[in-house]
Amino acid sequence: MSERIVLRTGEALVEGDKDYLCAEPEVVIGELDGPVGHALANLIGDQVQGHTRVFAILNSGVQIRPVTVMVSKVTVKSSRYTGILMGTVQAGIANGVLDAVRAGHLPKDKANDLGIICSVWLDPAVLNVPVGEVDHAALFKVHREATTEAIRKAMRHEPGIDWLLENQDTVTHYFHQLGLNGEL
Repeated sequence: MSERIVLRTGEALVEGDKDYLCAEPEVVIGELDGPVGHALANLIGDQVQGHTRVFAILNSGVQIRPVTVMVSKVTVKSSRYTGILMGTVQAGIANGVLDAVRAGHLPKDKANDLGIICSVWLDPAVLNVPVGEVDHAALFKVHREATTEAIRKAMRHEPGIDWLLENQDTVTHYFHQLGLNGEL
C-alpha cells in the first residue's frame, strides 16, 4: 500500500491553437477519509445554481476512479455551455485522471481510497464559436492533458519552493502584465 496522501494541490495550463481551446484545472487530491473526502461529499451534497458539481465520468453509468468531482469556475448560464462542459470537457477530465493513474502519478492501489476535486475553466468564448464549428476533439485533448499535468504536479509538489524563490521576480502574471501595458 502506498503512503497516506492527506492533501495535495496542483494546477496546469494547456492551450490549443484557438482562443477557446484553453484548459486550466486546479486539483485537490487526498484520502476519502480525510479533509478532501469531507470536502468532496459536501460539494456533491450542496449544489449551487450555475456551479453544479458533478462526478467525472467516461459516460453515463461509468464513473471513474479515483472519484473526481468537477466544479466550474465560470457561472453556467446556458444549455449549450452546459452541454460542452458536461460532455467534451467532462470526458477529457475523466480520461486525464485515468491517464494519471496509468502513468503512475496516482497510485493504482489507492484508486478507491482517493478523491479529487477539479476546479474547471471552460472559456465562455466557446459560445461565440458557431454551432458545429467547435473543435471538440481539440477541446477534449487540452482538458485531458491539463488534468493529467495538474495531478502530476500535485503529486510531485511542483513547482517546488526553491524554484519559486529563484524565479519569483522573473515570472509575471499574464493579466497583471496586460494591466501594466494598459491593455486592461
